[in-house]
Amino acid sequence: MAKTVVSSATKEVVIGFDRPFCIIGERINPTGRKKLAAEMAAGDFSTVEQDCMAQVAAGAHMLDVNAGIPLADEPAILAQTIQLVQSLTDVPLSIDSSIVEALEAGLSVYQGKALVNSVTGEEERLESVLPLIKKHGAAVVAISNDETGISEDPDVRFAVAKKIVERAADYGIPAADVVVDPLVMPIGALGGAGRQVFSIVRRLRDELGVNTTCGASNISFGLPNRHALNAVFLAMAAGAGMTSAILNPLHEEEMAGLRAADVLLNHDKDCQTWIRRYRDPNAGGGEAAGRRGERRRRRG
Repeated sequence: MAKTVVSSATKEVVIGFDRPFCIIGERINPTGRKKLAAEMAAGDFSTVEQDCMAQVAAGAHMLDVNAGIPLADEPAILAQTIQLVQSLTDVPLSIDSSIVEALEAGLSVYQGKALVNSVTGEEERLESVLPLIKKHGAAVVAISNDETGISEDPDVRFAVAKKIVERAADYGIPAADVVVDPLVMPIGALGGAGRQVFSIVRRLRDELGVNTTCGASNISFGLPNRHALNAVFLAMAAGAGMTSAILNPLHEEEMAGLRAADVLLNHDKDCQTWIRRYRDPNAGGGEAAGRRGERRRRRG
């Protein structure tokens, strides 16, 4: 089974089937955030700094960095943002852009081995992004859509993912450096979306041996109580073989769901991470709860 290694100048993260679930923080992204977009376009990165440190403190293993601002110089802003974030934290980064020139600019200043988000199965995209991945020795997110769009047929999405993995190999990029995003659809619009993703993820694990990721919050779009739904989805996706996701680590419900999944999949050795996080008696678990249970058993 593949182990996807990404790194900063001083820290390495391994995404793999026998590893804890890799949490990629999504907050450094101006899409849908008008205030952040205006700040970044004006050269003000104060919110970026805050989002960077808050996500790392909350448990993000990597950070996704996006600078997609309409009418702005995205390549320059993305490169500047990457340099800033790498000066603040040692976690590896996912360089996120749909513009090849921006990916090139980001990779040119990145220190370490980045994850590039993303390449699709479209021929033009494959021919422009994959040589960039090879040149800079990066890993890449492969999104399971092509010129025909996003198929509702999981077999078609699997076939697109397989095509990207094979084309990457043609460029000398190993399957271990391809992390597939099977595309999570809103379950409020497509009732079988969850089962589709779990099915594709299992096939990607068992047949291609590749790691997987997704935009976790897509599953709950348009529904109430989104964090609870996201948390259960992430735990079930991890059980199906998903190994990473792009999410907001500041949402405790989602983080708790993933920590629980790591425990239940035996990816949290001796439950150490779980115990460190939840053993505080004020959290309603851990040692105090154990002592209360022991006292009740004695009385019984």
